[in-house]
Amino acid sequence: MTTQRSTDQHRKPVTLLGLGPMGLSLAQTLLRRGHPLTLWNRSPEKADGLVAEGARRARTAAEAVAASPVTLVCLAGYATMYEVLEPAAAALEGRSLVNLCSGTPAEAHAAVTWSGERGARYLDGAVMVPPPMVGEPGAVFLYSGPREVFDEHLEPLTSLGDPRHLGEDPGLAVLYNTAMLDMMYTTLNGWLHATALVGSAGVPARQFAELALGWFMPAVVDYAALARQAPDLDAGTYPGTLNTLEMNLNALEHITRTSQEQGIDSAHPRLMKEIAGRAVAEGHGGRNYLAVYELFKKATPHP
Repeated sequence: MTTQRSTDQHRKPVTLLGLGPMGLSLAQTLLRRGHPLTLWNRSPEKADGLVAEGARRARTAAEAVAASPVTLVCLAGYATMYEVLEPAAAALEGRSLVNLCSGTPAEAHAAVTWSGERGARYLDGAVMVPPPMVGEPGAVFLYSGPREVFDEHLEPLTSLGDPRHLGEDPGLAVLYNTAMLDMMYTTLNGWLHATALVGSAGVPARQFAELALGWFMPAVVDYAALARQAPDLDAGTYPGTLNTLEMNLNALEHITRTSQEQGIDSAHPRLMKEIAGRAVAEGHGGRNYLAVYELFKKATPHP
């Protein structure tokens, strides 16, 4: 990261609440981009270095909110946001809140109501990169809510990274964020379970990675091909020309049995086998594996 500060003296003022690892990165980036920055944190000493670089430390959250037309919230969650901002309710009138806390779409919708009752305009957001990537090329931030609020504060949002407005529904940013984290954890679990599987025969992880990550994932798990098949998900079309769900169920059975034979945890493959088996039972056996999508669109039945 460059440490050169912008010479633009007309950058929009910004208030930031919360100086955890992500909040610190947001603050440092805004300062580098030349934004007048007001900070508040429950532990005031966390702002010492930033104050030395030109940020202003507010004594209260209300004082911080009153200092800028837009307040970025980077706290532990929605409940913490309410706890911090309720005493600052009078200062919220006529200002904008951009919430970068994690949570659920229902929490985002509730935050719109809460903010509106206090005269503030609300934009929900999600940071899609770790703290060191804030402000760097490829740092994507997701936002949802009123487009006019997004457009009005586009300058500071762009200073932080690549801002993507997903739509007027305030729950979309956190929904996208949760969906992509779902993908990330599922992929990581697959890699870790597969490594444990070959590790049961004494194969070092670094040796397996060369073939599994160096060749198999890029060549066989073709993400570009999945993107081309996305319209099939929308249309509910899953031709079993090259493979069928029944064939895949057989492979998942082998993975489960091998895990058991090798003495490693078999819960992950058993779950995948169960899902594929349910899809076959619902009549998708002759379609390709993407037909599992039809199950995921419905709530899991409970006995």
